[in-house]
Formats: sequence, C-alpha cells, structure tokens
Amino acid sequence: MAADPGHGQPGEGWPRSARKAAHWGWWAGGLFAGVALASLAYVVVGIQGGTAAQPSDRKAIEAIVRETILANPELIPEAINRLQQREVEKLLASNRDAIEAPFSGAWAGARDGDVVLVEFFDFNCPFCRQSAKDVDRLLAEDKALKVVFRDMPVLGPESERFAMASLSAARQSRYRKFYNTVFSGQGALNQERLIRDVRTARLDEAKVAQDLNDKALRAEVEKNIGLGRALGLTGTPSYVVGNQILSGAVGYEGLKQAVADARKAGSVSNR
Repeated sequence: MAADPGHGQPGEGWPRSARKAAHWGWWAGGLFAGVALASLAYVVVGIQGGTAAQPSDRKAIEAIVRETILANPELIPEAINRLQQREVEKLLASNRDAIEAPFSGAWAGARDGDVVLVEFFDFNCPFCRQSAKDVDRLLAEDKALKVVFRDMPVLGPESERFAMASLSAARQSRYRKFYNTVFSGQGALNQERLIRDVRTARLDEAKVAQDLNDKALRAEVEKNIGLGRALGLTGTPSYVVGNQILSGAVGYEGLKQAVADARKAGSVSNR
C-alpha cells in the first residue's frame, strides 16, 4: 500500500468510514480558503465605511480586495492557518471528554497528568511501530504526562483482530505489555502471530478468544474510528495534545514540543 512518509494513509484496506475522513480533509481545506477570502473582503468593506456594499460599489470593492491580495499574498495562508486553528480548537473542545477519557486500562503515565497525549494507532502501521519508541521515551522522561491509547484499526481485518485483543489486554490490566509485545515483534499480523503475542504478553488466552467477539469492545473500536472521522484524521499514527492535532510519525522532538506547548498554554490559562 502506498503511503506518505510517516503516515499510514487511507486506501482499499481502510473501512469506508475511515476513508471518508480523508475526503473531509480536502473539503475542509477548500472551505477554509473560501471563508478566508470572504473574511478578507469583509474587512476591506469595513475599512470603506462599515456598511453593506451597494451594487455600484462591488466592482470597486473587488478591485481593492484583488489589489490587497496581490500586494500581500501572505495574507491568504496566514488567514487560512488562523481559521483552521480556531476550527480545530472548537472541534477538540466539543469532543475533549470523549477523546481524553481512556478505555479502562488503555493508558500510561501519570493518572492525573497535567498534559494528556492521545495516540490514534493501528498495529499494522509501520509508522506506528516507529513512533511507539518515541512515546515510550516521552513517558520515561516526563513523569507528569498521561498518554491515552486509542486503537483505530483502519488497515484491514487483522488490524481489527489485534485491536480487539489489545482491548482484551486492557481488561486484563496488561495493555502496555501487549502493545509493546506487538510493536517489538516480527512478522505479519495473522492468527499465528496473534497467538504468539498473546502468550508472550501473558494474557488469558480463553478470555482473549472470547473478547474477539465482544460487542462492548467492538463498540469501543467503532467509537475510536468515529472520533478519528470527526477529527478529520486521515491516517495513523495521529495525535491529539492540547489544542493540536498531529498527523504522522512526527518524531520524538515533535511530540515533546507539542506537549511543552500544551503545558505552557495550560499554565497560562490557569493563572
């Protein structure tokens, strides 16, 4: 499957719901651009007197807007970026509890951490495997950080099976053991690999076999995919931290900076 560097991308192996998220991203980009241009025109009208434009004034206003854009082309990406950030903040605020409240046992770090880093991942994603080491390093160094893991299996049936086993591990209070076992293991995800990883993580095999068809665990997986769709995530890994959404394997430094930004924003808002 073709993929951009550092990001598992939607394709034939993705559920339809996940592929829609990618389409949302393109649609949103066009919407932001249109709104940004409209906003700039509104500002220009305001400068001209703050009243609604009459038909006779439209050509003059359009000329002013065109001249302003041509003279200051940097206004467009700046306006779009600001609008996007505002929309992201609204989106995260309206979904904050659902995003940051972990499935029982599917978290690590400080129980009441001052910053919550949420990771959306797929066990079949090579970039998620790569990024797991970055998350482990952050947890080892930052004792005030809480990481919430959201299994978002979008790369095929085996991804879904491993996600269900992962949530079974969470029920057995061995989530991180299974997570690390899978990402440090070798070989394609299949039935043989699943049995081996379940045994290595010392899970109750009978319980895992039962949980693979558990409706509550299936609902959790669907919830995570739905959250990803609502947030416009287009692949794995993706992260939510503070008021930022990070896409792809951004690396240790990228994650560390995002955590620092969230911590700084939190300390300012609490003053």
